[in-house]
Amino acid sequence: MKIAFIGLGNMGGGMAANLVKAGHQVRAFDLAEEALARAKANGCETFSTVQEAVQGVDAVVSMLPNGGIVDAVYGKDVIGHAPAGALFLDCSTIDVATARSVGEAAIAAGYAAVDAPVSGGIAAANAGTLTFMVGGTDAAFAKAEPILAAMGKAVIHAGDLGAGQAAKVCNNMLLGIHMIGTCEAFAMAQKLGLDPQKFYDIASVSSGQCWSMTSYCPVPGVGPQSPSDNDYQGGFASALMLKDLKLAMEAAETAGSKVPMGQRAKELYEGFVAASNGGLDFSAIIKTL
Repeated sequence: MKIAFIGLGNMGGGMAANLVKAGHQVRAFDLAEEALARAKANGCETFSTVQEAVQGVDAVVSMLPNGGIVDAVYGKDVIGHAPAGALFLDCSTIDVATARSVGEAAIAAGYAAVDAPVSGGIAAANAGTLTFMVGGTDAAFAKAEPILAAMGKAVIHAGDLGAGQAAKVCNNMLLGIHMIGTCEAFAMAQKLGLDPQKFYDIASVSSGQCWSMTSYCPVPGVGPQSPSDNDYQGGFASALMLKDLKLAMEAAETAGSKVPMGQRAKELYEGFVAASNGGLDFSAIIKTL
């Protein structure tokens, strides 16, 4: 299949490379020359504009920073330039309203479209083990699933357009809350004289167990390899967690949902990022405790 990939950053670069490994012909675009060079080294054909990249493709995959950019790229450079009937898969994490409006505009112009945000981070993007949460019709999901499966371990149909983004913001709000709670528990355990490894051994098989503890422990040298073992470099940047928490708060306000723990998590990450920690992995918030 011929696929355009728009946005080759930390996540998109690995995802595009996995599409090539799966046998697809990938036509890649990014504003950064360095990202284009990496994509070319990974077997992608590179282009200097989005409009060139989407020529003659069967599908367009995008991984972009925010909803405004997604809206602009699809409105100006993808819709009307990609072949009629092509499938659009936006894997960016953006607000639900923009995901729906972009998808609806694409469908009105004769395309198929899904929103398909991801969970898993940079390592999973490179390894092809992402989880995709997909919003769109049954027919669009059926077309999207084999493309997404080449980049992930799980592809789940969440519902209609925008449902993928709804699932993503709820999931990441929960992740932010869990990580802060995990950090608090480890910090308190140490201050009470518990060895971190001993606390991990107990809590990881007890009722306090969660992913932030057993798969992504914020304490160096405890549990599986994680960014904490690399001075909190790599992984999922705190600035990105803050972005997702802000999206969650916007969605909660729109839906009239009360999220006091989510709101507090957003406030804590706002303070952490404001203190010049935005580039550190989100588990580094343990430093504040």
